[in-house]
Amino acid sequence: MTRPGRSGPAAALVLVALVLAGCSSEDGAEGGTPAEPSADRPTGTSAPAEPDSSDPAPAQESEDGDTIAPEPVRPISVLGLAEQRHRGDRLRLGAVREQTAAYTSYDITYRSRSSLPGGGEESYTISGVLNVPTGRGPFPAVVLAHGYIDPDVYVRGQGMTRERGYLASRGYVALHVDYRNHAESDDDPDYQRRMRLGYTADVINAVKALRASPDVPVDDDRMAMFGRSMGGGVILKALVVEPGLVQAAAPWASVSSLEADNYRQFIAGDPSDAAMVSHGTPAQNPDFWRDNSSRPAFDRITEPVLMVHGRYDDTCPPPWASATQRALVAAGVDSQLAWYEDGHAFGPAFNAAMDRTIAFFDARLA
Repeated sequence: MTRPGRSGPAAALVLVALVLAGCSSEDGAEGGTPAEPSADRPTGTSAPAEPDSSDPAPAQESEDGDTIAPEPVRPISVLGLAEQRHRGDRLRLGAVREQTAAYTSYDITYRSRSSLPGGGEESYTISGVLNVPTGRGPFPAVVLAHGYIDPDVYVRGQGMTRERGYLASRGYVALHVDYRNHAESDDDPDYQRRMRLGYTADVINAVKALRASPDVPVDDDRMAMFGRSMGGGVILKALVVEPGLVQAAAPWASVSSLEADNYRQFIAGDPSDAAMVSHGTPAQNPDFWRDNSSRPAFDRITEPVLMVHGRYDDTCPPPWASATQRALVAAGVDSQLAWYEDGHAFGPAFNAAMDRTIAFFDARLA
C-alpha cells in the first residue's frame, strides 16, 4: 500500500505506517473526508461505544454451583501489559542540543524496565530529547509520544520538535521519547511480534524516570502525556495500562483505538509487517486484535483526556476520532474532542491547537 509521506525542514522522507501507525507532527497529509463537527469546538457525546470492556470477567457460578474461572489474560495484549510491573529510572542528561532564553534542550537516556509474564525482567536504555525551562522549578512536565517514522531513518528527537519547544517556552519540562529500536535506544528483537506494546512501556517508564531523576526539577504531581498519530494510540494504551500515572493526556490526530481499523488502514498486504500478522489477521483472530486495542478497556482510564483532530485528516480518518470519543465518554472518562480545519500534520491550526492543549494542561495540572 502507499504510506503517508512526511515533510521536514531538511528533506522529505517516505514513511511507513504500522499497526499503531500514523505520521509525526511534521507529516504532510492534507485532504480527506471532513468530519461532521465544526472546527475548534470540543465535543462530548454519551452515545454508546461499540465494544464492551474486555477486563477479565469475575468468577461466576455454573448451574450446578461450581465456580467458573475467568478467561486468563493474553500475555501479548493491553491488559497483559497492565499485569506487568514497569519501572523507569537512570535518566541521564547528555549533550546540550539548544539553548534559548526560554529553555535548554538536552540529549538524554533513561532505563525502561518491565517484568516479564513468565518471570524475570527486560531492560532497555531509551534515548530521547529533554527540554527544561529556564528557572529553578519545579516545573510541570509532559512526556511526548511521536508518530510513526521508519526506525531505519528515524533520528533522535524527530517528530515533535515543534510541540517540545512550544511546551518548554510555556514553562513545561518536555521529554520526547524515541522508543526502543529508534535512534540510540536499545533494540528489542521481538518488538513487532509483540505488537509494539514496548512503545507503551517506554512512555510509562519515561514518566517514572522523570519523577525519579534528581537532575530535572519536575513537579511529581503535575505530569501529562501528549501523543501524535501512532503516539496518540500509544498514549491511550498507557492510560489503560497504568491508571493514575499522570494527571492529563492529549492524543492528537490519533490512530484508531481498535487495532482492526489500523490493520485495514496501514498493515494489510504489507510484507514488512509480517511479524505482526503472525498471530493471524483480524478476520482470522479477532480476539487477539481486540485484546491489543485500548478501546475495550477504556473504563480503566482515570485521567481527563483532550483529543485533537483535523477535519481533513486522510491518514487517521475523522470517524476514528468520533468513535474513540464516544467510547471514552460511554466508559465514564472525562474526555473532550476538539476539531480543527486542518489535515493530519496540523499546519495552519497548529498554534491554536497547541494553545488549547496547553490551556487544558494548565487547568488539569494546576
